[in-house]
Order: sequence, then structure tokens, then C-alpha cells
Amino acid sequence: MTPHDKDPKPPRISFWQTVSSVLAAFFGVQSSKARKRDFSSGNPLAFVVVALLMTGLFVLLLLAIVRVIMHFAVAA
Repeated sequence: MTPHDKDPKPPRISFWQTVSSVLAAFFGVQSSKARKRDFSSGNPLAFVVVALLMTGLFVLLLLAIVRVIMHFAVAA
């Protein structure tokens, strides 16, 4: 068996595909095809970084919503 007989590596997934997969994972609706693609050609570090960033944005959004609600609740 020569090195040329091996199957070529699957192409890396794009940034937007990574974001899409993380969003689907947040909602629990990822397709089997996308899951297989992610595990075969995805970079685990990229998924972790994107998930942490998206979680941080979600927490900041919730804090902003609570501040707005509290502002109007105190004013009323």
C-alpha cells in the first residue's frame, strides 16, 4: 500500500457551516448528515470556540433584556 492509495481527507467545513452546526446543536435539531460531516471533517477547537462565543452572546442578550424590563418596571 502506497501513501497515494489512502483516501483523501474530506474538505474542511466553513466558518458558517460551523456556526450553523452549533446553532442546530443549541436547539437539538441537527441532521444526521450534518453530524457525520462535522465529526469527519470538522475541527473540534472551532466548535468549542464558536459555542463559547455564542453562549456569551446569549447571556449578554438575556442581561440586556432583563435590564430593559427592570428599567420599565421601576419607572412604572
